[in-house]
Amino acid sequence: MLLEVIGTTLSEVKQIAASGADRIELITGIAEGGLTPSIALIEEAAHAVSIPIQVMVRPHSRSFCYDADDLRVMERDIEAIRKVGRSGVGVVLGTLTTNGQIDHYALERLLSAAGDIGVTFHRAFDEIEDQESAYDQLSKYPQIYRILTSGGQANVRHAVPRMKRLVKLSRDSHVRILAGSGLNIDSLQTFIQETGVQEVHFGSGVRGAKGSLDEIDSMKIQTVKAHLAQIQ
Repeated sequence: MLLEVIGTTLSEVKQIAASGADRIELITGIAEGGLTPSIALIEEAAHAVSIPIQVMVRPHSRSFCYDADDLRVMERDIEAIRKVGRSGVGVVLGTLTTNGQIDHYALERLLSAAGDIGVTFHRAFDEIEDQESAYDQLSKYPQIYRILTSGGQANVRHAVPRMKRLVKLSRDSHVRILAGSGLNIDSLQTFIQETGVQEVHFGSGVRGAKGSLDEIDSMKIQTVKAHLAQIQ
């Protein structure tokens, strides 16, 4: 079982790694669903910890639809991330058309910029109505290693049947399902047993009482890791 935790600052990155998480999603603008962090933060984070880091590439929070200017910015961000030069550093991205389908043109441009670094397709996936078809489309891209999804619901715990189907699809593919949004320590074991997911993503669930804008709680990360160890 793998635990990914959102980090937004260098001190959080260090704290998350020290608390036993397996991977970090590095973002800024957590209240906006995650935006691209500065290159300075990316470079500092990459050299501060040894665990994998997936860096958000998202220039604005208006939508997951990008024009030519957005794509040029995103390509340059990805090129800068590649130049960090540390194994285990990848990118998180997602591209949609205005009618809620995968924008393959935009996606392929960004994948070309990414080269050989790993890619997570983020929760833009949750705005797609036919997620099983979308999963099949994304599985055609060898650079995409995982999809972060809540099964099309605001809270992943309300999408157990769909998450179970997506996990079943992933068993014959290189694209793993990363479950996120709404998970907490109390619900974790039941959710994993019901869906079969092997990777979970935590944001506000390992922060203080104020939620996503509160500080990281190291004890919560350690408790989640202990629960995951028992489930295995």
